[in-house]
Amino acid sequence: MERKQRTIKSSQSCQGVGLHTGVKTNITFHPAPEDSGICFVRSDIANCSKIKADIDHVVDISRGTTIEENGVKIHTVEHALAAVSGLRVDNMLIELTGKEPPVMDGSAKDFVECIIKAGIKIQNKERKVLEITKAVNYTNSYRDIDIHVIPSDHFRITFMVDYPLPQLGTQYEAIYNMEEDFAFEVAPARTFCFLSEVEMLKEKGLIQGGTLDNAVVIIDKEIDQLEMSRIKDLFGIEDEIIKGANGILNGKVLRFKNEPVRHKTLDLIGDLALLGFPIKGHVTAARAGHASNVEFVKKLKKKYSKELDILRKNSKDG
Repeated sequence: MERKQRTIKSSQSCQGVGLHTGVKTNITFHPAPEDSGICFVRSDIANCSKIKADIDHVVDISRGTTIEENGVKIHTVEHALAAVSGLRVDNMLIELTGKEPPVMDGSAKDFVECIIKAGIKIQNKERKVLEITKAVNYTNSYRDIDIHVIPSDHFRITFMVDYPLPQLGTQYEAIYNMEEDFAFEVAPARTFCFLSEVEMLKEKGLIQGGTLDNAVVIIDKEIDQLEMSRIKDLFGIEDEIIKGANGILNGKVLRFKNEPVRHKTLDLIGDLALLGFPIKGHVTAARAGHASNVEFVKKLKKKYSKELDILRKNSKDG
């Protein structure tokens, strides 16, 4: 069943710091015209042109997805894109006062609440969807990663991860009705990292805005008091920190038993939005991350180049 395109009724904003840059920034979701898709704009740059959320604009996938157009970069776009796409909004202008959306609590929950507060506006034109008629497969044998899409009556995602850690193990998530499930089952899932990665990420200039309030830190190695002190210094924590009995730093309680795989699902939804059109198909993923997500979307775009060209032409012709 076809339906009309959607945007939002009014502009709504959130404020915070970027996860990797640590820079304070505002994000504002604005209504956008039919067939305009999802675009970003940076108000901190004079006369900044719009930056289309497009797979061809991806320039970096270091712990997040960065896009660039006309020399202007937007870092870590996946959570904002997931919020828009997961709520099945087609046209949106996302304004930033810096080069990265705020991390908020590490999930897309605040962005979703912002968009819902703005209200969904039904537009006049029919929604343009890429219908999957033949399977597309991406495999990275070295990393044991698989992403596939097969025909389906609507957009679905299933995701599996497995880690050699008792606090994580094998996790599975299935989203069969995106419109009904995304806001409550996927959007609140927070970003996570392993304790062994923290120092390396800091040294690379990443997670400058990362705190124990906006990330779930999984303990994957033995730590002594000296290591605890170093972690406190890295995160700028004054209070004592503990090794949680649940295997999570400070014993942070998960929002879902399988929160990590739900966050992986969130990231995949955001990266899939870079195709430029929603898909009608069932995506299955195993152990995937941003790098593989991006490669999969590139392969999907290549396999369906003729169909996507027709969708783009129809958008221009009205």
